[in-house]
Amino acid sequence: MENDLLTVQNVSISFTQYVQGLQQHILKVISDLSLSVKEGEVVAILGSSGSGKSLLAHAILGILPENGQCDGTISFKGEVLTQEKKEELRGEHICLIPQSVNFLDPLMKVREQAIGDVKDEEKEKALKHQKEIFEKYGLAEEVGDMYPFELSGGMARKVLLSTALLSDPELVVADEPTPGLDQASVNETINDIKRLAQEGKGVLLITHEIDVALKTADRIAIFYSGYVIEINKAENFNDVNKLLHPYTKSLIEALPRNGFKLTSGVQPLEEVDGCPYFENCPIRSDICQNNKPDLIDHNGIMIRCHNFDKEVN
Repeated sequence: MENDLLTVQNVSISFTQYVQGLQQHILKVISDLSLSVKEGEVVAILGSSGSGKSLLAHAILGILPENGQCDGTISFKGEVLTQEKKEELRGEHICLIPQSVNFLDPLMKVREQAIGDVKDEEKEKALKHQKEIFEKYGLAEEVGDMYPFELSGGMARKVLLSTALLSDPELVVADEPTPGLDQASVNETINDIKRLAQEGKGVLLITHEIDVALKTADRIAIFYSGYVIEINKAENFNDVNKLLHPYTKSLIEALPRNGFKLTSGVQPLEEVDGCPYFENCPIRSDICQNNKPDLIDHNGIMIRCHNFDKEVN
């Protein structure tokens, strides 16, 4: 699309491992992932903790481990990103808000690591800009003189957010920005991310927290067993009848406010021949067992299911 800031098409991420006496094994973690993010839009990737969805952030920024392999196409403003182009854009046009406060150097004051390595003649200007951004996101001037261990969890998250925004990026990738925070800090983080979109930035939010995705995103991509199985408007998650994939429906129906209706089954860890949801699906048919469904557009909703229009018995 013309106004897509980020386009991810048929991306698969795998890792080469050596097991049982140096026998090579290929572990595929993400398969055939496609999505897009527009300017001024928050798109959430919602999936279980530890499912590998954060690897997409690493692939976009070109920071996968050496044994990682990324296939498919990632484009920024219509230009396909090579590794060289990713290195050129990251930190400036594309920024990461990392999930771990361990990204902060424990031996360096917050202000110094926020501005990074700048020339002496540019340092005064950089510090002024850092102060303005910190103030914008509710961080007092004295925070710049603190070391990371002196920060609360909420303050540390805001430091990570503010530091990522110092270069005024066009695309922000927020990787699990809320775990471990109290509810007040979670709400502040949600508002901060929504403000980024209001300022025209595109935001890719990676999270396993359903309420965070629902309160923050314009669209939500449901991540299951390495696949995006549905991309729907966040507002449609308020009505289960407006959701198409049976897993998405069961996910929302399992929320306490919807009766806590649990379903049995687990996500397969290894790649399967057919639909990854086959064993747990209430509307499965013979075609599902050995044939992977494609991600298709159905009236503006992206859906990966052979039988999404079939009634559940």
